[in-house]
Amino acid sequence: MTPRAKSALLWGVVSLLAFLVAVQGYQLAVGPFPASIPVVGAAAVAVGLLTAGVAYATEHRLRTKGRT
Repeated sequence: MTPRAKSALLWGVVSLLAFLVAVQGYQLAVGPFPASIPVVGAAAVAVGLLTAGVAYATEHRLRTKGRT
């Protein structure tokens, strides 16, 4: 696995977990979340995949500009 792919995958995992923490924080602060567990899980996976894709696509551009 290339370092670029590994980095993008790790960003995806971090964003997935951050989304789940945000949902738990909402449940603690406000009350029951208005979506079921499978819907929240699917949304978390979607957020993780989207973040990983964006990280993979933009890392090369940022690296060539010397911003990483």
